[in-house]
Amino acid sequence: MADKNDKVKQNAPGKYYIDNSCVPCNDCLEEAPMLLKYTDDESKVYFHRQPSTPEENIAAKKAMEICPVEALGDDGE
Repeated sequence: MADKNDKVKQNAPGKYYIDNSCVPCNDCLEEAPMLLKYTDDESKVYFHRQPSTPEENIAAKKAMEICPVEALGDDGE
């Protein structure tokens, strides 16, 4: 489960985030490429923007579900 107290600092403010347990496996990027990016050093992935359509919300949820280390969260903060 993602830790809201250990968020990747580049996450856009909003409901969805990725924490520092991320191992950039690329799975989430395949589900939500319009929302996610690698950090500059490519050590983590982060939400560069929050979903703004129902389709993007579905993509964010799919990205959460596929994450092998459960680094994606949606606690509403």
